[in-house]
Amino acid sequence: MDKNIVLQGDCVETLKTLAKNSVDLVFADPPYNLQLSELLVRPDQSSVVSVDDSWDQFDSFAAYDEFTLAWMREVRRVLKPNGAIWVIGSYHNIFRVGKIMQDLGFWVLNDVIWRKTNPMPNFRGRRFTNAHETMIWAAKSQKAKHTFNYEAMKALNDDVQMRSDWELPLCTGHERLKENGKRAHPTQKPESLLARVILASTKRDDVILDPFFGTGTTGAVARRLNRNFIGIEQNPDYVKLARDRIDQVTPIASPDLLASEQKRALPKIPFGTLIERGILQPGDRLFDAKKRFSAQVRADGSLVTDSKESGSIHSLGAQLQSLPSCNGWIFWHVERDGKPVLIDRFREDIRASNQNDSAKPSN
Repeated sequence: MDKNIVLQGDCVETLKTLAKNSVDLVFADPPYNLQLSELLVRPDQSSVVSVDDSWDQFDSFAAYDEFTLAWMREVRRVLKPNGAIWVIGSYHNIFRVGKIMQDLGFWVLNDVIWRKTNPMPNFRGRRFTNAHETMIWAAKSQKAKHTFNYEAMKALNDDVQMRSDWELPLCTGHERLKENGKRAHPTQKPESLLARVILASTKRDDVILDPFFGTGTTGAVARRLNRNFIGIEQNPDYVKLARDRIDQVTPIASPDLLASEQKRALPKIPFGTLIERGILQPGDRLFDAKKRFSAQVRADGSLVTDSKESGSIHSLGAQLQSLPSCNGWIFWHVERDGKPVLIDRFREDIRASNQNDSAKPSN
């Protein structure tokens, strides 16, 4: 299958030419069916440049639903079994899109709100300012093992779990593509939005399909982040802009500068390994960061408190805090040279040592 290409043509018909189960992720920014019937005017009587292109106009809700069902069926066909899809929309269309997605068997993972830091005001003063758009993130099926780079999203958010409301600006300034001094595309999405989507839900070298490619934001970000892309766009002017834009993107060369490896994918190190290697000794006392709780290490790798409560580093940590679960690796500390040291540090040292040993040539 050809990758890193922009295909010019009708969305549905071009999707039919792609192989079944061939893409890892879909990002779709379909027509919103805005149903604009009046000229938008600012208080100073200047007109607002709105989306009035033919591709966003449908005769009825039924016609829009038929179009949505057609492209989404094809998208589902080309997605790999563990693939996922993001669809972005506004109140005009996202609820209709969501229903069709669920009817086709997609399993909704999150609805993510893109809160715009610089939204366009509501000039008529008859409604609230439309300050957000909604993205639906869904797996191909309920049983699909979708990609989610949890640690990367947490790192991006100052080491705090990423929420489902994202505050990002509209596409403006030097990033906004222009022709003859006017914006080249009315709904160009910011690269920051696509970067977060791609970092969250793909791996390096994955294939990302965008069936409404526009001026190529998805392709530009995918190229920079070492992912592959397939774009479909019917407007030849947009196709040229997208190709030129992507050609100017320099991929990040060093793997170290890309998203960090998920901890769940790292080699498993049992807590008992720390005892077997003499890093911890039976009788060593572990404690939490605030020294509210403490327990001693047993020879078999379990912990026991002075009041005889016992369990693994995880189950005992949860029990002491009255929580349903606990990651014992980042809960328990041990004293070294008069300072508390997180036991997870020892696990990382073992992983690094194992990796170095495997890299050495065998005799």
